[in-house]
Amino acid sequence: MGECEICGAMNVGVRLVLMGKTNVYACQRCVEKLGLASNKVAPGIKQSLTRQVKTTKSRRKNDIMAKQEKELVDDFASKIAAARQSKGWNQSELGKRMAETVNVIKSAESGKPPTDSVVKKFERVLGISLMDYTTPTETSRLTKGSNRGMTLGDFFNQNGD
Repeated sequence: MGECEICGAMNVGVRLVLMGKTNVYACQRCVEKLGLASNKVAPGIKQSLTRQVKTTKSRRKNDIMAKQEKELVDDFASKIAAARQSKGWNQSELGKRMAETVNVIKSAESGKPPTDSVVKKFERVLGISLMDYTTPTETSRLTKGSNRGMTLGDFFNQNGD
């Protein structure tokens, strides 16, 4: 989760997109609204961007935010624990049914986000939903004492009216 460099939305899934001649981190809403998804780019620039994206993707293979469609719900840890307890299972029993270690169960119930494959196992075994469509919370304040500078989205909104 990060901050959109275009609209300033915080704690949203962002991805690196080309805006003009520079790369910015943008939320899905801004990508769709501004049509930043698939612009035709000169072959040399495209090849350069492809190299950058490949090195970024290879750093973390188990990225929950990679698909940009759904996000892990905020209260996933309590949902997992409540569903496990409602079935009358301890952490060890749940681990066996999921073919995972007890440490994976403990870390998920303590609030550490699990990988995509483990999330799917939790959902299947416990019969719960841990992923949800989310919308970014808008934060647009340009008042004295603001601890945030003007974003590109603020600039466009100000000059577009």
